[in-house]
This record gives sequence, structure tokens and C-alpha cells, in this order.
Amino acid sequence: MNWLANLYKTYENHTNAVGQFEKKKNNREYALIPVSHTTQSAHIEVNLDREGNYLSAKVIDKNEGSTIIPCTEASASRTSAPVPYPLFDKLVYVAGDFVQYCGEVKGTPHTDYMKQLRSWCESPYGHSKVKCVHEYLAKGTLITDLIRDKVLWIDAQGKLIEKWTAALEAERGEKPDIFKVIVSDQSAAFIRFAVQVPGEVESRLWRDPSVQQSFIQFYEMSLKEKDLCYVSGELLPYADKHTSRIRNSADKSKLISANDSDGFTYRGRFRSSRNAATVSYEVSQKAHNALKWLIERQGITVDGRVFLVWGLESLDMPDPLGDTFSLYQDEDEEPTGGDSTHKEFANQVRRAIGGYRYDGDYASNVIIMVLDAATPGRLAMVYYRDLNKEMFLDRLQAWHETCYWQHRYRKSADNKNITFIGAPATRDIAFAAYGPRANDKIVKGLIERMLPCIIDGRKIPLDIVRSAVIRASNPVGLDEWEWEKTLGITCALVNKTFEREGFEVALNTENKDRSYLFGRMLAIADVLERRALGREEKRATNAVRYMNAFAQRPSRTWMIIQSNIQPYQARMGTDAGYYNRLLDEVGAQLEAENFTDKPLSGLYLLGFYSQRNDLYTSKKDKEIGTDTEQDQENNEQGEII
Repeated sequence: MNWLANLYKTYENHTNAVGQFEKKKNNREYALIPVSHTTQSAHIEVNLDREGNYLSAKVIDKNEGSTIIPCTEASASRTSAPVPYPLFDKLVYVAGDFVQYCGEVKGTPHTDYMKQLRSWCESPYGHSKVKCVHEYLAKGTLITDLIRDKVLWIDAQGKLIEKWTAALEAERGEKPDIFKVIVSDQSAAFIRFAVQVPGEVESRLWRDPSVQQSFIQFYEMSLKEKDLCYVSGELLPYADKHTSRIRNSADKSKLISANDSDGFTYRGRFRSSRNAATVSYEVSQKAHNALKWLIERQGITVDGRVFLVWGLESLDMPDPLGDTFSLYQDEDEEPTGGDSTHKEFANQVRRAIGGYRYDGDYASNVIIMVLDAATPGRLAMVYYRDLNKEMFLDRLQAWHETCYWQHRYRKSADNKNITFIGAPATRDIAFAAYGPRANDKIVKGLIERMLPCIIDGRKIPLDIVRSAVIRASNPVGLDEWEWEKTLGITCALVNKTFEREGFEVALNTENKDRSYLFGRMLAIADVLERRALGREEKRATNAVRYMNAFAQRPSRTWMIIQSNIQPYQARMGTDAGYYNRLLDEVGAQLEAENFTDKPLSGLYLLGFYSQRNDLYTSKKDKEIGTDTEQDQENNEQGEII
């Protein structure tokens, strides 16, 4: 019940946001919805006057379709059973002339809807605008009015058109708006109402707080039977059914469900679902509504799996799934690039995360939740952690300070490459390990496996590191930009795997590790040949072409690479002197017994990257040749990378 209690607290801490619509980046609206309400995507908006007469109607744009609607327990969890919503609903419920235009229906949906709406209007909490809607719908002319205003369309037989075909388009012209916003046929259109009252600014019933409060008070009258709430510890009206539509308005999955009294749900254990646990109606509504709001506000959805992180006091927390660059988005200073030392980089990370430490109560908690549905009707919590905020920030800081490397895949506003040092995003790790064409099922599985590495400090699964090393060792099979990105991300994963060794982006000339030294030799051969080819020649060097074979059989492959670069050494003449001396220096550090065909570990990529980065980083005091022209040439060569 801890997760329900935390969601309930989140709702109580942000009651000022109830009913206030906000917009996401895609301009879709969302809001923290009141108790006894849910959200639905509406397709048609009908305008009435205060006498209950029809004025106009329009098709709603997809970005503006999100609608807060009153709901009962039964309607909030309805599936195939015809249970009406109290006010806004589909045509089959609200239209008295539905049978005339669509044929017979199962049950009496419109009669049930009107009976429920009448009870609301006749109660002590009835609302004048709701009575206008009841008066209009009692006339039974909704579909007729919508057809007259060319909002809905009928065929030659006088029935609603199910699908707009090419033949209809040729006959009647452009596709009507209703077919652009609705997935199924017109009969499934969802209707919402607005009542124009002179002197009142708000005519939209789904945004009128007085209408919402009117239904809340009306529905509370029907909640009489009480039981002990396992979340609040109080005797309150209990929730017999719990809400669905948690991840989106079309989601039928529920987190809490216990309605199979005839199957194996209670056999041998309980007589009813209430014997297992009881949650009050108020707590269930507020907790589920808070969860919906948080998912819309800051959840990340991959193939139906929702990754959600929030704070009980301050909702906004650094995203554990993002890269280090995202930490600096709200900072005044940009992250420094390749020449930054590890100490400077660590200080930048601490400053970026430090802003969250003093935002709100230091004793507050951070919740990490992952939701997914194995079946259309059941939503599972596949990962849940409740951490002290300080502990969460400490572990996130440790992740960014240990799983780091230099990256160049970020783009600035003017589409230029941004170089930064830090940890890669989990989604980018998935693409580095499995390729950019990896489907969402694989991506969401990897993100879930990486969460304990970030939150709990566990080791990165070796199969992920191996997959990334294999792809980074095959530059010929990748585009140049993709390989550079994969190489940087893989180096970060390898660096985290060998965390105790303390590797840095800066070249370590004292490291005698066999794989690291072989990687340095490969980088020297690559830079030597690339400089000999010149800036105009874009073909891959021998070092790049044989990189995959080199990782598997370094001794044999190095002999091939060395023989192939001899013509380039001869072409460069004395300019190759520095590279030749560097090759001899690195080769001398390699012990004779290590010059074998034993496959290299991922450390060779760190040696390759650091050595190549060092050669392409111009330093005035580096002795590359005998005159300053060679220094300038090396600077130009550095622009190639």
C-alpha cells in the first residue's frame, strides 16, 4: 500500500493544480483531475443556450480533445458492459435518435443515461447548466442536429457512414473533419457540451469548477457503506471498483482489480475482495488521478511501458534515464568539453545536481515507478523504489561521475556538434548495444535492466557491454556519425565496468594493460594514415577496416595493418617521424608474452579513443615536427573528427 499512500500524498500536496490544464510539448492538454472524474478524448463539442436549445457544434482538434468528465465507479471501470457516464459520453448513450441512424443496440444505454442524468438534476446538488443539457437531450434530436450542421454524415440509406472511402471522396469531395479525428466509425464519437449563459465567462462544462463540485457532492450521497481503509487507517466509504485509463484515455488496464468472485481469485483464502485489502473511494480516486497526472506530466512511455520519477514535495527530479548533458539544461554554464579534467567534470555534476538538493524538504522522498501491461486488462508495477531524496541524488551523482566518457552526438540550436563529458542516456545505450533499428520491446527491456545500475549502484549487465563493444569494433558496418556515437557510449560502459581502474578520457601513458596498449597502437596507425590521405580523401583507413579482426586476433592483424601503412609512412617522409617514434614507444611497453592473438577486452577501445583524441588535440608544446607548419597541419587534421 506504500505506493498508494505516496500517490495520495502527492495529490494532497498539489490540490492547487486540480482542474488546471497544462500543455505538453506536443500541445496536448492534461490536468490533475478532481475526485469522481476521469479524462476522455472528445470528438464533438455541442453548444447550447441557457434554455436548453441547440446553437452549434464542431469537431474537436486532437490536441484539444482531452476532457475532464464526471464518472461513477461503474462507468470509470466499464469495459463491454453498457454503463453510462453521468454527463459526457458516446452517441449511443446521449443521442435519443441513435437507433434511427445506426440501428438497434444492445440494452437500453440512452434510457439508463437519461435516468442517471435526471437523478443528478433533481438532487439537492443539481446544477443549472446540467439541467440545460438534460432538457436538450430529452428532445432526442442530437444526431439530426449534427447532420444538419454537417458535423456527422449519412449515406443514401439515411444511416451514419461507417468509413470515408475513395468513392465517397470522389462523389462528395474532401474527407470531413470527423473522419480525421476518430479511429472507428461515427457512431463511436464522444460528445461534450458547453452552455452559453450571458454574463458568465466559462461556458465549457468540463472546465467549470461549479459543475465538477456539483457532481462530487451528488455522488457522495450514494457512498454510504464504510470500511477500514488500509491506506489512511480511517473508516471511510470503500472503493468497490477502481479506475482504468491510467496510461492514456484508451487504456483499459487497471492496477487494482478483484471482480472475479466465481474463479480462483478468493478460493480457499477469502470470502470477498474486501477480506484481502480495502481502499477507500477517496484514496483510490486521488491516488489514481495523481498517477495519471504524473504520467502525462513527466512520464516516459516506451512500447506501453511507463517510466516515472517524481518527488513527494518537489515533483521535478533529475531524470535518471537521461544523459549528463540534460543536467545542465537549466544551468547558466555549458558543460566543458574534451580538455576538462575529471575533477572539473565532477564539480560540474555536483553543481547541477546540487540545485535539486535545496529545492523543498531535504527529508522528502523520491519515487521511481515502472508500469506495464502484460494483458489488455491488467496493469503491473514491474519496478518500484521509494528513496530518500538525498540518497537518490547521491546515487545519481555517482552514476554520472563513474559511467562517463567524452561524447559528440549532441547538437546545438544551430545544428553544430556539442562536445561534453558525462554518462549517456539509457535509450542511447540501447541503440549503441543493439543498433538504431532496435524495436521498442528491446529498448524498454534494456532501460528496465539499467535502472538498478543507476538507482542501486549495481554492475552493468555484461551482455549489454559486450554487445556495445562488438558494434563499436565494427566501424565499417556503421555510418561515421553512428560509429563515433557508439564508440563514445561504449567507452563509458567499459569505463564503468572497470571503475576501480580509474580510467579517464585523458591519455594514460603509464598504463601497461595489454588491451589498452594495443588500442593505442591502433589509434596511432589510424591517425598516421588519415593524415597521409589528407582532408579530401574520405575512405576508411586500414586501422578502421581491420578493427573488428584486430579485436579478435590482435597480433596477426597488427602485422597486416603495419605492412599496409608502410606506403603512407613513406609518403609522409620525415613528417611521419613523430608517429613512428610513438609506435615504437607504445610497442616497447607491450611485454613479449602479451603479443599474442588472445582477444582484446573492451579496454582497447579506451586506449584507442584516448590516444586518438590526444593526437587530434593540438598543443603548442607538443613536438610533432621541426617547424610550426606541421603544428598548423595537425590543427587542421583535428577538424576532421
